[in-house]
Amino acid sequence: MAANAMTGAFNALARATMIIAGLSLCALLLVLAWQVFGRYVLNASPGWTEPVALTLMSVAALFGAAIAVRLESHFNFPTLGEMSPRPRRAALKALARLISLAFGAALAGYGGFLMLDAWEVPMAGAPLPEGVSYIGLCGGGALIALFSLERLIAGDYRAPETA
Repeated sequence: MAANAMTGAFNALARATMIIAGLSLCALLLVLAWQVFGRYVLNASPGWTEPVALTLMSVAALFGAAIAVRLESHFNFPTLGEMSPRPRRAALKALARLISLAFGAALAGYGGFLMLDAWEVPMAGAPLPEGVSYIGLCGGGALIALFSLERLIAGDYRAPETA
């Protein structure tokens, strides 16, 4: 029962992560379209579009990477694992999961430090704190670490069954 609850919670988190990454991509498209329109049609390029676009790109890329870690298509050694004897495969999978856990935790920790450290600094060109630009790094790193931990505990990814 507890395993089903954990799987359900991680499935919900993965869905929310994909929605946030998708919305970030859609918002990025709108921001870049406005930047092009402003530059070439209005001849007045808006200054806020570049830092906002970089922030949205960071969120989309790192949240997408977190989903790829959950699906084990990122931070993985598939060729080495398939060529290895069966007992070594489990060790290589565990090693890959531990590496991605450490990497995600480092991204979250250092990203959180940068975010908090720069929160009082105004973002150049946008009416936001500079710390906002590190939200993708901090959040994506935390998600990478969480999904790596899930793989360590639950084992190989199994797609949720649809009714």
